[in-house]
Amino acid sequence: MRGESRMTFQDQLYPPKGLRVLVTAGASGIGASIASAFAETGAKIHICDIDDDALAEFQKSFPSCFVSHADVADEKQVTAMFETQRAKFGGLDVLVNCAGIAGPTAGVDKITEQEWTRSIEVNLNGQYRCLHHAVPMLRDSEAANIICISSIAGRIGIPWRTPYVATKWAIVGIAKSLAIELGPDNIRVNALLPGTVDGPRMDGVISARAKLEGIDEKAMREEYLRSISLGRMVTADDVALMCLFLCSPAGRNVSGQAISIDGNYV
Repeated sequence: MRGESRMTFQDQLYPPKGLRVLVTAGASGIGASIASAFAETGAKIHICDIDDDALAEFQKSFPSCFVSHADVADEKQVTAMFETQRAKFGGLDVLVNCAGIAGPTAGVDKITEQEWTRSIEVNLNGQYRCLHHAVPMLRDSEAANIICISSIAGRIGIPWRTPYVATKWAIVGIAKSLAIELGPDNIRVNALLPGTVDGPRMDGVISARAKLEGIDEKAMREEYLRSISLGRMVTADDVALMCLFLCSPAGRNVSGQAISIDGNYV
């Protein structure tokens, strides 16, 4: 408006510098891409992971970032991680709940109780634990954001992947409910639903399903691609860029959404 200073449209596309960002499972894969993207915008990064080698490698690339060994399935380790967050950073602005496992690829009658429970503990209960500790700190932030990483499995059914799919649907419900609950505190909450993400984890999923269905891995990969309108897998960086948008001024009124990043997986 005339006579008033405001941010340019370009400025509004980037998160403010200095955000305190915690990314679970941030040492590799999607989590590492998200943490790297925020680091490049001047954020203060804290990541956790269970892979010490990956944590060391990430810190080598981003020496200013803080790393913690923490399994989100372990309440004591999660509690310690958030105590560290408060001690080292004085609070929290952005929680990216990224930790998750693929779980078993098998029929429901073949999945063991242990496999089912482990999937729930990491993918679902892990999200709860981090949210439980993060929300009090986020209430004190002027730029509070929660991003819960779900999956396109959070809106469709996938055979042989019941534990994984069940958790990813639940994560969407968590995000939509918390967006209502925390809106009065000016905390935005969204779920991201990545599609078929190119990388080692997806290679493993394709291999396991191909073996289960008795077909060639190349044929199984082509079957996945035929389900994507754009005919290509997405990348971890695609997910990271959406995180940056949600935490930028341009995303200030986006909350309670389940956002697919999938090339239109149908």
